[in-house]
Amino acid sequence: MASYIIFLFFTGRLGSLALGSFLLLLSPYPLFPCVLCHHYPTPSHSKSLAPEWKKAATALKGLVKVGAVDMDVHAAVGQPYNVRGFPTIKIFGANKGSPSSYEGARTAQAIVDAAIKEVSSAAKARLSGKKAGASTKSDKGSGSKKGSGSGSAVIQLTEANFDEKVMNSDEAWLVEFFAPWCGHCKSLAPEWEKAAKRLHGKVNVAAVDATVHGGLASRFNIRGYPTIKVFKAGVKGQPEDYQGGRTADAIVSFASSLAAPPAQPKPVHQLTSSEVFNEECASSSLCMVAFLPHILDSQAEGRRQYLSVLDSVSKTFRNKPFRAVWAQAGQQTALMEALEMGGSGFPAVAVLSAKKSRFVPYLGVFDAEHLDAWVKDIFSGRVKTLSLGSGNGPFNVNIDNVQPWDGKDAQIPQDHDEL
Repeated sequence: MASYIIFLFFTGRLGSLALGSFLLLLSPYPLFPCVLCHHYPTPSHSKSLAPEWKKAATALKGLVKVGAVDMDVHAAVGQPYNVRGFPTIKIFGANKGSPSSYEGARTAQAIVDAAIKEVSSAAKARLSGKKAGASTKSDKGSGSKKGSGSGSAVIQLTEANFDEKVMNSDEAWLVEFFAPWCGHCKSLAPEWEKAAKRLHGKVNVAAVDATVHGGLASRFNIRGYPTIKVFKAGVKGQPEDYQGGRTADAIVSFASSLAAPPAQPKPVHQLTSSEVFNEECASSSLCMVAFLPHILDSQAEGRRQYLSVLDSVSKTFRNKPFRAVWAQAGQQTALMEALEMGGSGFPAVAVLSAKKSRFVPYLGVFDAEHLDAWVKDIFSGRVKTLSLGSGNGPFNVNIDNVQPWDGKDAQIPQDHDEL
């Protein structure tokens, strides 16, 4: 009777077991200790492994049962065992619910050697009276190596606190997505901890157990472990992948550039001339244009409140290629018409890309919170844009020369009766 059961979880065609057959195969073997596991991000690896897998199955016949599960057809089979990449190899031993890691080569010889080694270890354990597989670490319950002891500088992130700590923060973050069974993650752990201590107070260094917080792993398209995501200071859009070295020195060197002091907020200028438009809008990726009510309608106090909202938005996006300008309703009519503004009253807001001749009108509440969220969506590509002008080449528009606002209330003209 075979003493070990090895399964390959894959996508593609190889000949596979359904859920019922899988469970029946496991049930008669309650005492065999071991699970092998390795993840690859793309199904093409399953095809390259197939001939080696068949050779290993032939060599292990009578010693170790070798099977395969097509996850395209039988996804439920792999779900209890944290199967997240393909192909994944697992050896089911004494505790069928607790797999542990195998990180050897994807060759028939390496697979056979690993299986025989485990069988030999189990036999020796039985000979000495120990429970077979008692010392084998499992995928489940192995725990995170991050922050397991007191005083760790690595910040633990979860689905419950991720947005609050990272996405709503102006600070820079380096976030590692890891799996407890992953050998490369274990190798990175001490370097990650050293880097976190050296970067304390400068750049936040954090970790996410992707086997526990799968929603975060899916949200950021994590396909292998460890994956390090870079969230730069300022507004958090889609993070970048860290492609540098895996030593503390390399991580700290990279992070030093993230720790630079945030850029100063850019002033919000009144659109008084074509020079202002070219300086602020034509040269920037995104330019917010706000048409504010006439000074007779809002007076100075009301206008200052509108401008404070624009200042806040400019501050939020100070680290982005973003500018904001404003004009008084009734002025810069060519631009207002091009941006299809004014039909719903004032203030009216649009964001344009003069370089791409695209724009987006804003239809929401005029406050910093709603405008911030809207601009974030534009930067992330979640907002549909419209063609501006001819749509061919950079956008050009006639900008009138107007007198800048003097910061005072409007003087209401006095009517004089003729004598």
